[in-house]
Amino acid sequence: MNPPVALPELGLWPVRVEAAPLAMYLQDRLGGQLYQPWLNSEAGTSQSQRQQFALAYRRHRQWIMIGATGIAVRFLDGLPQDKHSDPAVVLVDEAARFAISLLAGHEGGANSLAFRVAQLTGAQPVVTTATEAVKPLVLGIGCRKLASVEQIGAAVAQALQQCPGATLAQVREVATIDLKAEEPGLLAFCATHGLPLRVIAREQIAQRAWVGKPSEWVRQNIGVDGVCEPAALIASPRGRLLLGKTALDGVTVAIVDDGEGWRSFIENLHDPA
Repeated sequence: MNPPVALPELGLWPVRVEAAPLAMYLQDRLGGQLYQPWLNSEAGTSQSQRQQFALAYRRHRQWIMIGATGIAVRFLDGLPQDKHSDPAVVLVDEAARFAISLLAGHEGGANSLAFRVAQLTGAQPVVTTATEAVKPLVLGIGCRKLASVEQIGAAVAQALQQCPGATLAQVREVATIDLKAEEPGLLAFCATHGLPLRVIAREQIAQRAWVGKPSEWVRQNIGVDGVCEPAALIASPRGRLLLGKTALDGVTVAIVDDGEGWRSFIENLHDPA
């Protein structure tokens, strides 16, 4: 007797047939089991999509659902039990504008999955867990091809040392240009420190080039004036540039702080002008 086939860790649930192309695109890059619940409806089954999802819910450790937030809330009603055992759920709208970490952000890995989906689709990752909310710093990083994790770590350490009181523990995420999305050293640095990588499209950086010191080398080889500063500022539009571009051994780092913007927002709520 053959042993049962293990189910993949990831399940993909497009709510409508129109979302199937996006689901197949994500499956092609992330793997997992793709569901097509509308086929059961066409076959005359009495089970609604919500009932179908409830039966499949604990088959996988992570889910990507493609549809509206309201539908996801209704589908999940009554299913979550405990943050340590619940499957992670990332919700993506059909236009792939947002990738929302909806359930089991830390414990189940929904936060990192949301960033991965965002990298693949250009969506805005939405993470609302409290741990991330109190981390005010974003690192913008650019690097030469095949820069090592040690080189990147040293450049980040140098940059943080120039900002009194700033530590790696205060960093929420790392941002870079799409051409550097698969740099082994950069991926290893993020993995080592548990930091999500926000990938910004080159076209977006070119359109919003907030750069203190344009780089001729970057302009000639990548087609934009700079990477680290605009990437960090795009990833944190409410933030201010705490440290402009610094360079060490082929790695550039900029630091954006959005803590002041948040504090000002809260103060205005209490004392509106």
